[in-house]
Amino acid sequence: MPQTSPSPRVAVAGFVHESNSFAPSPADMAAFHQGGGYLPLCRGDQIIRSAAGVNLPVAGLIAHAQDAGWQLLPVIWAGAVPSAPVTAKCYRAISDELVAGLRDLGPLDGVFLDLHGAMVAEGAPDGEGVLLERVRAAVGPDVPVVAALDLHGNISEQMVRQADVMVGFRTYPHVDMAETGRRAGIQLGRLMAGGAAFKAFRQAGFLIPIAWQATSTRPARDLYAMIDAAEAEGVCASLFMGFPAADFADCRPSVITYAESQAQADAVAGRIAAALGEAEDGFRGQCFTPSEGVRAAMAQAQGPVILVDTQDNPGAGGNSDTTGMLRALVEADAQNAAIGLMVDPDAAAAAHAAGAGARITLDLGGRSGIPGDAPFRGNFTVEALSDGQCHATGPYYGGARLSLGPSAALRIGGVRIAVASEKAQMADRQMFRFLGIVPEDQKILVVKSSNHFRADFEPVAAEILTCAAPGPMPVSPAVLPFRHLSPGLRLEPGGPPFTPHAPD
Repeated sequence: MPQTSPSPRVAVAGFVHESNSFAPSPADMAAFHQGGGYLPLCRGDQIIRSAAGVNLPVAGLIAHAQDAGWQLLPVIWAGAVPSAPVTAKCYRAISDELVAGLRDLGPLDGVFLDLHGAMVAEGAPDGEGVLLERVRAAVGPDVPVVAALDLHGNISEQMVRQADVMVGFRTYPHVDMAETGRRAGIQLGRLMAGGAAFKAFRQAGFLIPIAWQATSTRPARDLYAMIDAAEAEGVCASLFMGFPAADFADCRPSVITYAESQAQADAVAGRIAAALGEAEDGFRGQCFTPSEGVRAAMAQAQGPVILVDTQDNPGAGGNSDTTGMLRALVEADAQNAAIGLMVDPDAAAAAHAAGAGARITLDLGGRSGIPGDAPFRGNFTVEALSDGQCHATGPYYGGARLSLGPSAALRIGGVRIAVASEKAQMADRQMFRFLGIVPEDQKILVVKSSNHFRADFEPVAAEILTCAAPGPMPVSPAVLPFRHLSPGLRLEPGGPPFTPHAPD
C-alpha cells in the first residue's frame, strides 16, 4: 500500500482532447502548444501558475490539494481544441512524457489525471484507456489513480478497470469543470486514507446528439438531479452523455458509480441507467435551416436572437470556418447582425495589411472541404483590428486568456464578422467585444457553438434557435459514416441500429 504521510505526494498531469473521427483537421503538437481555449501546453510548476483561477479540473484539484496540505508534483498538462483524432506522433510524445514523468517522481501516494474521456488517437482508438493502462503500469496496483473527465466522455471497460475513480462534469455548458476537479480531489483523499471504492458501470444503447444535451433543459436536467441525489446518499456517481462522433466501439452514453459496497454501487448505477433509457425519446429538438433561422430572427421584435451554428462547432471538431450562416444573413439583408468566430488566418492577415477603415475584397472561410460549403466572396469594410489576446471572463472559460492570433472585425452590409486566426469555441461575450462588437446591442448573433455559449449568452438572449448549416458535426450522428461502433447501437434517439459493413 502507498505510504501516506502527513503531506501526501500527489502527481498531477493532464492530456485533454475530444476527437471527432470525421473532422477535417487532426490534433498535432502545435494544437496542444496553442491550447485553443485550454491552457497552452505546460510543465512542472508552470501548471500550477497557469491554472490558478481558471475553470478547469486541474485548477479545482490544485486548490483542494493546497487546502489539504498535499505535496503536489506536477508533470505535464496538454489540451487542444476538439478536432480530428490526435496524430500518432503527438499522442506518443505526450503520453511518453507523462508516463516517464510519473516514473521519475519515485514513490507516490496518489495520482490525479485531468482527461477528457473521448480522445481518439491514430493507432489508439481508446486514447484514455491506453493511457490509463500505461499510468497504472508505471505507478503500480496500489497507488490510487483518480481522473476528472468531461461530461462527453465515451467510457470504456479498460478505463474503468485501470482508474480507481473517475469523476465527470455535471453541467453542459461545463461551468463546473473546476468543481469537478475538487470533487475528484475529495475522492483521491478518501482513497489515500484507505477508503474503498466498489465500482458499477452501465452503458446506454443509443447516441445522444450534442445539440440536445444541455443540462439546463429536460431530460438531462432531471437525470443530473439524480447524480446530485446519489452524492447525498454517499455514492460518487457520474453520467456521461458521450461524444457521438468518435468512431470506436465504446462511443455511447454511460453511468459509473463508486460506493462503499458493491450492492450500493450496482443499485444506484442501475437506477440512473434505467432513467437514462426511459428518457431516450426526450433527446430530440427542433432544428432550422440557415434561411429559416435568419427569417425567424429578423421577425423577432426584440434581440439579440441567438442562431446556433451547431454543425461547425469547433468544440466538436469543426474548423469554425463554414459560411452557410453568413451567406444566409447576407442574402436576407439582415441588419445589426454579427457572427463569430470565423477562423481564417489569410483574411485576418489581409485585414491587418489593409488597415482599419479599408475596404477589401476577400474569399472568406469555406476552406475545410465540407460538402455544400465554399468560401464566401465579398467586399468588406475593416472595422477593427486586434492581436487576438482575449480575456474570456464568462462562466465557461472562467477567466482564461485566449490567444486567437491576428483578428479583425469585418462588415458587409448589416452583418459584422469576428474573424480570428486560431480556433476557439464562441462561448464568451468577450470574444465579440475584443473586436468592438457589443453582443447585447445586436439584433442577431450567430455563434459557432452547440451549447457552451449558453453559459454567457443565454442571460441576454431573446430567443435561441439551433440551425444546421453544412459542417463536420451533424445534428444527427445517424448520418455519419461510422465503421467501428458496437453492433446494434442506435445512431440517434429512437433511430436505426448500427450495422457493420463488410470490409472493402
